[in-house]
Amino acid sequence: MAHSVAVATPQFLKTPDAAVLLGLSARTLEKHRCYGTGPVFRKLGGRIVYAIADLEAWAELGTRRSTSDPGKGIVHPAKRLPTDPVRR
Repeated sequence: MAHSVAVATPQFLKTPDAAVLLGLSARTLEKHRCYGTGPVFRKLGGRIVYAIADLEAWAELGTRRSTSDPGKGIVHPAKRLPTDPVRR
């Protein structure tokens, strides 16, 4: 009798694995998280995880057919976005 083994496909990835999936460094993904320019993430206890579907949706925003194609969204660089002046 053969035993079948169920293989679980991960639904969430930690930062290093999410960065590999996107072709980024983990540090770049951390910067995106700090600046609010990256993919949606979840905080489970003290761990940061990314849903694979959210990573793919974020990457999809950068899809273009040519350099003149405006696309359907913007994937910002990992830096602070220009906002209102800082009030002190």
